[in-house]
Amino acid sequence: MENSRQYQSGCYIALLTAGHFLSDFYVTFLPGLLPMVIERLGLSLTLSGLLVMIYSFTSNLLQPVFGYYVDKSGYSWMVLLTIPVSAVFICLSAAADSIFTLFLYITLSGLAASLFHPLASALLGKVSTAENKGLGMSFFIGGGNFGVAAAPAVVMFFLFYFSADQLIWLAIPGLLVTWGYYWTGMHRMPLGRVPQIQDTASQNSVPWYRSASLLKLNVVMGLRAWPQSVIPNFMPVWLLQQGHSPALAGSMITVFLFGGAIGSIFGGYLGDRMGRKPCIIASLAICIPALYVFLASREVTLLTWAALWISGACLQATLPSSVVWAQEMLPANAAMASGMMMGLAFGLGGGGRCHYRADCRFYWPAAGIAAVDCATGTGCRHCGDDSRQKNGADV
Repeated sequence: MENSRQYQSGCYIALLTAGHFLSDFYVTFLPGLLPMVIERLGLSLTLSGLLVMIYSFTSNLLQPVFGYYVDKSGYSWMVLLTIPVSAVFICLSAAADSIFTLFLYITLSGLAASLFHPLASALLGKVSTAENKGLGMSFFIGGGNFGVAAAPAVVMFFLFYFSADQLIWLAIPGLLVTWGYYWTGMHRMPLGRVPQIQDTASQNSVPWYRSASLLKLNVVMGLRAWPQSVIPNFMPVWLLQQGHSPALAGSMITVFLFGGAIGSIFGGYLGDRMGRKPCIIASLAICIPALYVFLASREVTLLTWAALWISGACLQATLPSSVVWAQEMLPANAAMASGMMMGLAFGLGGGGRCHYRADCRFYWPAAGIAAVDCATGTGCRHCGDDSRQKNGADV
């Protein structure tokens, strides 16, 4: 009986992980499509920046809002809409015949992706057992990281051999995963306040806006997302300033993202074993010297590659534990807590990119990011658990 339950839980986690892979895969289409769209529609730099900002806002910063709605409504059937809408409209945006249509497609795709993350995270909490919550969240987040890493290469390869009108064929995997959700009955799983267990747990928790620990953790994760966002966006500029080739920059971005995907998987496992807070602090403590070694290097050596990989792995290793920890703080608002740790935190961290300019000197990003990471690790030490859940602050 127990083996059957574990097998069923594993199948559900695998389906949600595949969904997260595809959701983040489609979300990352825009950078690869942007040059072609700019040329075809004649977008100005201002409109291009506005397009990216709207897509970032709808796909990231609105996640807590959708999470709050999911917690209140319990509408798990909406999972059947998220990936298909996101996939179809981001693929159609490549062939948009007007600026208005392009912005409409991008907005709808971003909204669907924003809804998927808190909804799927809440479903993951339902299908995971008490022993594998962190590990299940690791696979879920790792799937998204692999999707982010794979999307640019797939889009560029597809557009090189096929036309933009045929990009819609890439929506088929999303439809297949959604069929899997329907076939397994995932869209009928109760969320919100249906189970009595959740009603009992909610009595021991506080509202999100009164949870100082949750807000502190959100700030910490936002600071952690700062270097995670800055490095892949500005690494090509830094390397070109030092005389390196664009090919090297692309390879280093791949190594950084691949390290993050691996780190997210092991991070959840370690969080289950050693506790959420110790896992986050230890990951950031290892990340600080690794980041400094990479960013302060004047030559590309084997140590530079290793430091970059470790930096990506440690930064992402904190995410599974932070999501599960936040859900334990707010058992009655698990979807909203997930949206705060993933979408909102990443959106806030991404705002740090505006403080870096293309002509910045290499030392200052190195010192600044290391300082942010140090502050992040220190701040996490003061995060408690208002509801005193297991594996929270008291572990």
